[in-house]
Amino acid sequence: MGLQYRRVLIKISGEALSGEKGTGYDFPFVVSVCESVKACLQEGAQIGIVIGGGNFWRGVKDGAGRVERVSADRMGMLATAMNCLAVSDVLRQCGVDARVMTAVDIQGVGERHDVPRAKEYLEAGKVVLFGCGTGHPFFSTDTAAVLRAAEIGADAILLAKNIDGVYSADPRQDPTAVKFDEISYQDVLARRLQVMDSTATSLAMDNNLPVLVFALKDPANIGRVLRGEKIGTLVHG
Repeated sequence: MGLQYRRVLIKISGEALSGEKGTGYDFPFVVSVCESVKACLQEGAQIGIVIGGGNFWRGVKDGAGRVERVSADRMGMLATAMNCLAVSDVLRQCGVDARVMTAVDIQGVGERHDVPRAKEYLEAGKVVLFGCGTGHPFFSTDTAAVLRAAEIGADAILLAKNIDGVYSADPRQDPTAVKFDEISYQDVLARRLQVMDSTATSLAMDNNLPVLVFALKDPANIGRVLRGEKIGTLVHG
């Protein structure tokens, strides 16, 4: 089976990288994710990655009223840059050429975000990790993922989460919650489902970018989604 989606943007939560620890890194798991990405590249995929920062800092949630919102968000941007550095190094150890681009200038950490150069890297078979969100406070890494996907002309956004799709309610709290195989952007917004924040969902809808929500617990799911296997939930127009 060939690839249904060739150029994709994968959004990975920072918490997913930490495994059961909740903070820092579960490196065996990070290696398995990177090996899955490598296998997809070998099939001809072009992959950009946005990683959240929740394994280090969750913005205003961790600020606990002591850190002002703008500062808390900038701290989150720095956390995403740390994750990009870690994952890029693991990718290189797996034999994958990876480049880090940051939305703010951090000399020595990554290149300043540049769309034409990012596309050149993708076409050359390199993985591009986009750090520091959008570079602005008040915007989540979900919104950054949709923005970067639109900029690079991605075929789809792969939303790799700790849950295996989109449900009518939180299945961890409501045993009657129903999983959707497909759902529209409008329904996600109307039902206030926690797929992505409303800004990210609206941006995906406006740019007709399909979002595939699936569980990262088995990193091989990345390849399954790229090949069009029916796992998780498809969010589309």
